Amino acid sequence: MTAAVAARPRSTPAQYPGCAECLTRVFSICDFIGGSPLAPLAQEVRTVTARRTLFRERDVLDSVPIICSGWALSAVMLSDGSRQILSFLLPGDFVSAALLFDPKPKCSVEAITNVTYRAFNRAELKDRIFGKPEMAEMLVNVWIEEKRRADELIIDLGRRPAAERVARLILRLVERLQKRGMAAGGSFEVEFPLRQHHIADAVGLTPVHVNKLLTDLRRGGIIRLSERSLAVLDPVRLRAVASLR
Repeated sequence: MTAAVAARPRSTPAQYPGCAECLTRVFSICDFIGGSPLAPLAQEVRTVTARRTLFRERDVLDSVPIICSGWALSAVMLSDGSRQILSFLLPGDFVSAALLFDPKPKCSVEAITNVTYRAFNRAELKDRIFGKPEMAEMLVNVWIEEKRRADELIIDLGRRPAAERVARLILRLVERLQKRGMAAGGSFEVEFPLRQHHIADAVGLTPVHVNKLLTDLRRGGIIRLSERSLAVLDPVRLRAVASLR
């Protein structure tokens, strides 16, 4: 028995009462599933507390997870004990679209905050997706987005200077949260549970270096960063730091 199976999150009935009120439902495949006249798909709703692992690289999964609430991360662990964060997972996100076809994930997934996710039966979800053209199109869009993020990460780590990496990470996260209607107190203020070590592992820097860069952005009046939120006070200047037009 793997560690992930031993620590499997608790399950609740398939008809999760929070789905109807979910703000991000229209950004995930759940909306197509929920609006289907066909029978409901086999699924479980699971919860994981902050800093716990949802699953590890090469665990064998019998389901395809989609994040309902909270923040998670996908990462690859290296031989020296460090890690490279590949993506931050937000409500409405597939943990990985590749899990539709391969039961062994190529990365580990960890909850940053308390996370709730729906685990869909793989075979039934594939049949539903490829039986409805609009769902297949949405899956293609998910795959394109995952590929775009992977390409951006390669360029960030390989060619961009440190300040650009951090600024781009902030802007991308704010943009994703804005699209989900999850900005509060203004269109450029969002929940931000990341710590400096999360940012460091995502952009290939040390926490000390990240601390210096964030301090520079705060002192320059470009961002305001508190314990649980981030506000972009000067989007134009932050985009300039990120070398974005």
